[in-house]
Amino acid sequence: EVQKHSVHTLVFRSLKRTHDMFVADNAKPIPLDEESHKVKMAVKLRTEYGSVLHMPTLKENLREKGGPNTGDPYGHKQYSGNQGQELDYVVTGTHPYPSGPGVALTADTKVQRMPSESAAQSLAVALPASQSRLDANRTAAGVGDIYRHAGMSERSQPPGMSVAMVEAGGDKNSALMPKKAPTMPKPQWHPPWKLYRVISGHLGWVRCIAVEPGNQWFVTGSADRTIKIWDLASGKLKLSLTGHISTVRGVIVSARSPYLFSCGEDKQVKCWDLEYNKVIRHYHGHLSAVYGLDLHPTIDVLVTCSRDSTARIWDVRTKASVHTLSGHTNAVATVKCQAAEPQIITGSHDTTIRLWDLVAGKTRVTLTNHKKSVRAVVLHPRHYTFASGSPDNIKQWKFPDGNFIQNLSGHNAIINTLAVNSDGVLVSGADNGTMHLWDWRTGYNFQRVHAAVQPGSLDSESGIFACVFDQSESRLLTAEADKTIKVYKEDDTATEETHPVSWKPEIIKRKRF
Repeated sequence: EVQKHSVHTLVFRSLKRTHDMFVADNAKPIPLDEESHKVKMAVKLRTEYGSVLHMPTLKENLREKGGPNTGDPYGHKQYSGNQGQELDYVVTGTHPYPSGPGVALTADTKVQRMPSESAAQSLAVALPASQSRLDANRTAAGVGDIYRHAGMSERSQPPGMSVAMVEAGGDKNSALMPKKAPTMPKPQWHPPWKLYRVISGHLGWVRCIAVEPGNQWFVTGSADRTIKIWDLASGKLKLSLTGHISTVRGVIVSARSPYLFSCGEDKQVKCWDLEYNKVIRHYHGHLSAVYGLDLHPTIDVLVTCSRDSTARIWDVRTKASVHTLSGHTNAVATVKCQAAEPQIITGSHDTTIRLWDLVAGKTRVTLTNHKKSVRAVVLHPRHYTFASGSPDNIKQWKFPDGNFIQNLSGHNAIINTLAVNSDGVLVSGADNGTMHLWDWRTGYNFQRVHAAVQPGSLDSESGIFACVFDQSESRLLTAEADKTIKVYKEDDTATEETHPVSWKPEIIKRKRF
């Protein structure tokens, strides 16, 4: 039996479907904004011709004898009021006057008007070839050409008020020519990464991973509600911590104290003392699952983000909630901290990224360029830049104001995690188990990896939830849906000859939106 819906529901669904169909048409070129084009061309005009625009026009006083044909060799109509009067003749200049020597300033042309195209062409035809060439050289470019490129409408003048104008003999100045599309610079060569170890031991999806500052061990959190600590060199299990009553979604090890912080879908944020392997503090306040956390590098502050659409700043020692960062309209999926301003960056399922003022607890900048949920944000360890991952694109941004740099297109999947090292290798891990490696500077995708799932798992359990480089940046660890941790390293045997960059200097298609 067909379920009946109200007309209102059906109309709304149809509208939504239509909107969804057309809103994400990324391939559609952005329409040229006439106003900005006009400003752009006017600036070019001023830059290129500024040195001559101020020049006075040279005038000669001549007596007009006879009818219009004797006074005006080009056959322009004279008004009877001008008969017997002294006439001004323009010899040169880049003002919108007739640019040919001996062209009378009649009642038509005494008022400065935009040239009409037909008048310009008729005058160009009437002039001898050598004369038009001289005029073109003298005025540096046809004024009609300049003003037409500057986007000024010729319809703005009253009918009949037209100025005869010589065009620049076909010579167009470089400033007014459309610029050549930028090409991608040659990317830096990076050796390919290869899988060399698979670590199993968790009984559920491995949701998060972190390496301790001393690079001796790493920690993972899982849907089996446990936190496990592993030896980095051997991959052996050192310790399991239990205490969460739901999936563990975030772990981080402090560089300032012997503490491990974890958060989970049970709304809990815990601080573990690694000397006693016990929970010593709880941070209460989130109203729903806590999806991520990060520690401030220079002060004892912990930042968490949650499905309740907020991020919270906690004093590590007193457990007090310093600020609640509200403003997102959907779950906040990721949070990152840095010592420089803006000190906190969040990415949300409401498709926005927010840069926060830590002291005031307020948004500094909201970036709305993504069309879909932003589940991952990563800060470059050396540059003052960051990247965000979403199913539509990976985007790179500049601090402190979030200026857009470029899109990294091609990883067409739900991107759960991003990691970057000092060499400029950016890794994006996706829900379908694919991992793409990119050159940070150029956005070139130099490797794609899709590791096989653990034997006994379904192919559908192929998914990467988190990835991180170790402190030496020679190992890449991924936390996956087949309940394993996979460890990758650079291929030592690879050279630029054996693995050349299959790069062509193709035109970059950089979309802002």
